[in-house]
Amino acid sequence: MESFAVQGMVNIVIQLIILVVTWWALQAFKIDLFLKNPNGPQAKALLILLTIAIGSLVGSFFINYLEWSSWIKYIFFI
Repeated sequence: MESFAVQGMVNIVIQLIILVVTWWALQAFKIDLFLKNPNGPQAKALLILLTIAIGSLVGSFFINYLEWSSWIKYIFFI
């Protein structure tokens, strides 16, 4: 049961780190070229939603990769 708690905490930390990195990376993108009002609340909401969408995909990839790499040790114990 304790390993599930540790795994849950690791997953949360990974997702939060990836969200911060995604937000930072999206700041370099000139989104104002594609929006009518780049300083408006809709533009900020779009940036937040893009951050969550991309961060979720990338975070899920890293979490799955971490899980899959932990299964490799069972290849030799069939």
